[in-house]
This record gives sequence, structure tokens and C-alpha cells, in this order.
Amino acid sequence: MTTTDEVQSPKGLGVSRPRRPTMLSHVAYITHDTAATVAFYTNILGMDLVNAVLDDSIPSTGDPVPYFHSFFRMGDGSTVAFFEAPELPPPPAPTHPAYDVFQHLAMQVDSREDVDRWHTWLIDQGVEVLGPVDHKIIYSIYFHDPNGLRLEITTALDPTWNDRGEQAHASLAEWQQVKETATASGRDMVSVLADLTRERSHRRS
Repeated sequence: MTTTDEVQSPKGLGVSRPRRPTMLSHVAYITHDTAATVAFYTNILGMDLVNAVLDDSIPSTGDPVPYFHSFFRMGDGSTVAFFEAPELPPPPAPTHPAYDVFQHLAMQVDSREDVDRWHTWLIDQGVEVLGPVDHKIIYSIYFHDPNGLRLEITTALDPTWNDRGEQAHASLAEWQQVKETATASGRDMVSVLADLTRERSHRRS
């Protein structure tokens, strides 16, 4: 697997970057109903409620916002966390439907069969499920928690799907070129991307 450790600072100060993080500690989201969140993550997803913090101010900033912070542990020890704060207003409606699709939390299981079993279980529990979807490299189902957070349960179909750094950098360069072309030509990115897609399709035929 490609690694990016032991990199010297480009500022020339003789400082090297520390070793990359070893695992996900936790991701944190907002909830307006901790009880419903606990019920979902423990009873539906089978995670353990492993810690909770109750405080009257935010430690990192000192802001006087009281909150309840809960943590749910997955099989590898990483956790999903939630904050509930009184009088916190609901978030504004997204300005584009992609916000509700792109932002999500994906959780891995061991096999397609496990994904399918989750599909059956979630439906049995009254959870609306999208999929399964075969992405060729991964196989996934999608659903939402009580907070509207989009969740994914997935398994790898190709064990090398997340070890394609060279290809990813080439794709990034192509994406930047599309943006530059759109800006220089005054065209929108949708039409420039459509041209690129048609060109790729023609090359494959």
C-alpha cells in the first residue's frame, strides 16, 4: 500500500511531518434527540454506547454552550459521536440535493452477504434502505439515522480499491484541467465534463 510518511517540510526548517494517523478515532455530528440516537445506534446497528460527556461549555473554545456528547463504538474500536445542545436551532435546508447525498458516513463489513443481511435487517426494523448498489469496487446499501445523517454499509469487491494513488493524482490533474477549461472558455463545468465523458466513451469504443 502506498504510504506518505517521512516527508520533510517544504519550508526548509528541518521539520518532518509526523507519521500519518493510524485509525479513525471518531467523527462527530449533531443530534437533537440523544435518546433516539442511542436507540438507533445500539438497537439497530448494534454498537455499544461507550462514553458520554455532559458539560456546560465547550472545552476547546470555552464557548458557554451546554451539551451532551455521546460515543458509539464499532468493531475496530473507532467511534461515532453526537452532540446535543439545548436551544440549538435546526440547520438550514440544503441549497442543493447533492448535500444530502455526498455527505455520509460509510461503515465496512466483511462481505456482500453481510451487506445483504444488513439490508434485510434494516428493512425488518422499518428503516428505508436504498440499494444494494454495485459500484464495481465496493458493494453498498444506504439509509438514514434519526438525525437525517446518511449512512452506508459497504464491503470491498476489489481489495485494491483504496490503493490507487497514482490513478487518483492523474484524475485530480484531469479535474483541475476541466475547471481551468471551463473558466477560460466561459462554459459551465457540466458541459465541459459532458464533453470529457463523451470523449472517454469514444476512446473505449
